[in-house]
Amino acid sequence: MAPKIFIDGEHGTTGLQIVSRLQDRSDIDLMSMPAEQRRDQDVRTKFLREADIAILCLPDDAARESVALAADAGTRFIDASTAHRSNPDWAYGFAELSPGQSERIAEAQFVSNPGCYSTGAIALIAPLVAAGLLPADYPVSVNAVSGYTGGGKQLIAQMEDSSRDDAIGAAYFAYALTLAHKHVPEIMTHTGITRRPIFTPAVGRFAQGMLVNVPLHLDLMTGNPSMADVHAALEQHYAPGGEVSVVPLKESAGLARLDPEELVGTNQMKLYVCGTQSAGTVNLVASLDNLGKGASGAAVQNLDLMIRT
Repeated sequence: MAPKIFIDGEHGTTGLQIVSRLQDRSDIDLMSMPAEQRRDQDVRTKFLREADIAILCLPDDAARESVALAADAGTRFIDASTAHRSNPDWAYGFAELSPGQSERIAEAQFVSNPGCYSTGAIALIAPLVAAGLLPADYPVSVNAVSGYTGGGKQLIAQMEDSSRDDAIGAAYFAYALTLAHKHVPEIMTHTGITRRPIFTPAVGRFAQGMLVNVPLHLDLMTGNPSMADVHAALEQHYAPGGEVSVVPLKESAGLARLDPEELVGTNQMKLYVCGTQSAGTVNLVASLDNLGKGASGAAVQNLDLMIRT
């Protein structure tokens, strides 16, 4: 019998993307709650408790409520909200994070889907900490730009309204200027860094795609590594042929620019090691689709791991 999959919040941006990725599959039974019953708590509870796996595309408090309604029924969860990303009782849904992570996801009842910016930052930082190249107290900075779909329906409507002349109507805007973005605890938890990073996100007037930059001073890293050493640590961490790939140094050196939309519509992530060795600096860049590997693509990847156990 095909596993029953219920998307709680299927009409939001991430939910709609997940539906589009799953609707033609014959190996699952995709449950859908009628739109007119979305606010009926009894109906929602019934769907949650009957599902084998519920994918939560909800605000944090609503996600916690869904878990409370059906966890005792044995329902397994993939939570796309921020609610459980730093909770050690939840498997972190970044399968490439470390050896054994995909197995932990496959066996878990509770899986937290990573944040989009977090996916890029963690992919770049965690392997260097694990390899002993990046001290845990290094003063990390993360600079990123995302397509506007990551902000949900309200931001999408604002960015697609050509009549606006404020910052939301701009070609590009920075936000989280207080440096208190909700992804910071998640980044710290899953990289092993102990000093709070400076994270400066921005949104561009393009729908999907993302670039995450982590610039580093080589002489502040353990052993003053070369760019090649940094590249090798990333390359050794990620298995060839997987969803995360490390671009060869020579190829990165020949690039004049990077396109945040290069991986739109995929679940891929590319990692670039850029910079100039003689300057003693390196810029690590993750390229991904904020709604792919950064959201719905990762959710489907985690779902596939869970249903194949």
